[in-house]
Amino acid sequence: MAMQVQARTVGVDVAKAELVISIDGETPFTLDNTPAAIRAWLKGLHGPLRLALESTGVFHLELACQAHARGHAVYVIDGYRLNHYRQGVGGRAKTDATDAQLLVRYLRNEGADLRPWMPPSRDYQALQRLLHRRATVVRARTAIQQSLREVPCIQTTLRATLRQLDRTIAAIERRIRDCLVRAGWRHQAERCRQIEGIGPITAAALVMAFARGRFANSDAFIAFLGLDVRIRDSGKKRGQRKLTKQGDGEIRRLLYLAAMQAKARPAWQTYFQRLLDRGLAKIQALNALARKLARVAFALMKNETDYVPKNA
Repeated sequence: MAMQVQARTVGVDVAKAELVISIDGETPFTLDNTPAAIRAWLKGLHGPLRLALESTGVFHLELACQAHARGHAVYVIDGYRLNHYRQGVGGRAKTDATDAQLLVRYLRNEGADLRPWMPPSRDYQALQRLLHRRATVVRARTAIQQSLREVPCIQTTLRATLRQLDRTIAAIERRIRDCLVRAGWRHQAERCRQIEGIGPITAAALVMAFARGRFANSDAFIAFLGLDVRIRDSGKKRGQRKLTKQGDGEIRRLLYLAAMQAKARPAWQTYFQRLLDRGLAKIQALNALARKLARVAFALMKNETDYVPKNA
């Protein structure tokens, strides 16, 4: 009878430039977060691994994809859960090294209830990178414009810089459209764009999220977006409601901006006002409207139907 090899448990704290890795809870070490360094490290390992990585948006994807391709089990852990797990076990320090060891402990104790991570499609990864790069340029443009608009002597240079950034944003948006066509998602994006307030970039983000997995219902889709509400009630005390904010923050940002546009449209004005009349703050009402827009988009994509405006 062949001897069964027990998988080692690996915890990885992920940053843009480096990975801090603990194997079976031992003293962590640092590895460059580059494809070549990750490939060399994984190649030198023997036997099956279970890797726990903290979700970081995109910086954990290279390690996750390479490890999965080599047959290792990968688990992506939400940072909110890990933070509360640290508090629950009495953790008093938060460093990259202690987080790597904490991820080992978390996977050992909670692994039976976790679902292994599956890599997204190449089209998903390409579109996600484009959306994040666009967001980076948009933030940079806004920061430059706001910080230099009160300096009269450089306004000519400022306008030229902003025009160049606008051209860069337009080029990325063309790549986003091309990606939608190549992936066969263009028709789904057009369905989403029929909803008041949703523009082409938000539509692309919604289609990308929808293509990530087989969602049983709109609640699962909303949870994937991180727009579901975390409830904390005890006895007669009603705790504050907050978004879980799991998943890709850029999609939530785009949906929030879409809600800001939609609230002024006739189809959504009454709904938004009802939210305010219930006592919700403006930000809460906008998040609720963003959630509603996402549910409508999910229904259109799942049923492959066109949007019918309420006032049609």
